Amino acid sequence: MGGHAISPGAQSREFGDAGNCFRHRPSRPVPSRFGRDPADPRKDTFFRMDPQASNLLQVSRDVFVGRQPIYGRRLELYAYELLYRGADVDYADFTDGDRATSQVILNTFTEFGLERVVGGHLAFINLTRGFIVGEYPLPIPRSQVVLEVLEDIEPDAEVVAGLRDLRRRGFKIALDDFVYRPELEPMIEMAHIIKVDVLGLSNDEIQGRFEDFAPFKVKLLAEKIETREQYEFCHDQGFDYFQGYFLAKPNVVSGASLPTSELSMLRLMAEFQDPSCDFDSIHDMVRQDVTLSYKLLRHIDSLAIGMPRKIDSIHETLDYLGLSTVRSLSCLFLLSSGIHQPHELLVTSMMRAKMCEQLATAAHRKDPDSFFTVGLFSTLDALIGSSMSSILDRLPLTEELRVALLSFEGDLGEALQATLAYERGEWSDVRCFGLELQEIKRAFYSAVDWVDYADDELRSLAR
Repeated sequence: MGGHAISPGAQSREFGDAGNCFRHRPSRPVPSRFGRDPADPRKDTFFRMDPQASNLLQVSRDVFVGRQPIYGRRLELYAYELLYRGADVDYADFTDGDRATSQVILNTFTEFGLERVVGGHLAFINLTRGFIVGEYPLPIPRSQVVLEVLEDIEPDAEVVAGLRDLRRRGFKIALDDFVYRPELEPMIEMAHIIKVDVLGLSNDEIQGRFEDFAPFKVKLLAEKIETREQYEFCHDQGFDYFQGYFLAKPNVVSGASLPTSELSMLRLMAEFQDPSCDFDSIHDMVRQDVTLSYKLLRHIDSLAIGMPRKIDSIHETLDYLGLSTVRSLSCLFLLSSGIHQPHELLVTSMMRAKMCEQLATAAHRKDPDSFFTVGLFSTLDALIGSSMSSILDRLPLTEELRVALLSFEGDLGEALQATLAYERGEWSDVRCFGLELQEIKRAFYSAVDWVDYADDELRSLAR
């Protein structure tokens, strides 16, 4: 039911070869099925979940919980909204919405642990009427969640009283997909954040929605942003937070050519991922790039505890890490230093890369490194600001990799398509190689863990 620590050996097997390229910190403690007393923010005592909610633990293995980033005004990561796919199980004690909320809470705070899902960031969780008015308990840490009130909840006296009580207890409140009406003002007064759905709206309509809420002391979040142009318009209007898939969409400038420095970097990445590239070839490429050599040696130095002596040559570095790890590390180092885009786009690249690799490993496909590559390269159009086809035309990639990136063909394309579906919460399309849903979910959470470690390492090596 609850989380469990992974032994170093088991962790290495779960992450695969490329997973060994970053040192592992001790496993975080995963919460048991107990939580802090929500009735009093000052108390640190623990309480048991309501028996009704505990009944849902038995189906937690059939539930998917994904996440979608929410950005601040500098495109820094502010929070994640938890995405949900529920088990096909009926409980007479719960409405569909209440069951969905319960399963998300139970999965996130019992089986996986909130910190494992969102790190140190806030988590937005959809809340139904039953939870607002106190019919069901909220065994969750108020300091790290934003309770998202669904758009179909009417502001009757019981709901307003429930929101007032949640706010008094220290919870942040967000109103989802909200359109202003005078009778909704009692809810607005209880809210910290209002989410405005901009999908399909004209610029004039977006501006009108923004002005509706100007008199109120709330932060405004534009959600379902699909393009960079729409993001820029919402940013200029004064929205505080931004959510949608716009960051992974390319902002293509017609007629623009690839900068020479970025093209050289991409070609070097392609060479590293060439299956025919042997030890001597990779050794020569690393040795010729002073910055890359330095970062690999610094990384080795961070792993040096318990080693009989320090490693101080590129040849020894490749020997110690192995070709697969050096390939992955080198591409991540090149991307992180050579692309001037929001950092979270690099995180998306790493997340896709690792999940594709994990799916391949679970299905016993050969050459998991190629699956890592297809995920990593899937954001090149957004990173570079050019169409994927024009980028691939200039890179020496295998045909299998090209068709996977352009049209999701072959095994590589199947893994990439499943990874993107999971990323977007399009659960009916989350299928890959005939794997059980549990295995796909495990691939996602292994990728979350690995990206957390890898991102910390990249940041430390950039200092």
